[in-house]
Amino acid sequence: MFISTKGRYALTCMLDLAEHCRDGNVSLKDIAERQGISLKYLESIMKDMVAHGLVKGVHGWGGGYSLTKETKEYTALEIVKAAEDNFATVSCLAEGSEPCDRITACRTIKLWKGLDDAVNDYLQSVTLAELLEDA
Repeated sequence: MFISTKGRYALTCMLDLAEHCRDGNVSLKDIAERQGISLKYLESIMKDMVAHGLVKGVHGWGGGYSLTKETKEYTALEIVKAAEDNFATVSCLAEGSEPCDRITACRTIKLWKGLDDAVNDYLQSVTLAELLEDA
């Protein structure tokens, strides 16, 4: 399991958005400047966040992005999964993967499944609100 830069930046972007959205929509340009992340890269990340219903975007003057729910309702897991194409330790456990023809004889699948479950459970237990408090 590898959390890419995109997954890490998605969490960073969502934290920044949560910190600054009290005053209305937040522009990606402002987030990019505060976090030192490429605007183009943030556009790609926010496209995924919008597609998963985690944020909403408004075009035009006063536009930008805002959260779709309270910070305590977001988990680190849903944010990372929205950004990552594959979030599994091994390819046979990835969502949408072809069933492995060796699964019944695999002596390590229980290990990989346990690791996936542990990571997912932990990330599911951490909310955006908690990350804001810790900052």
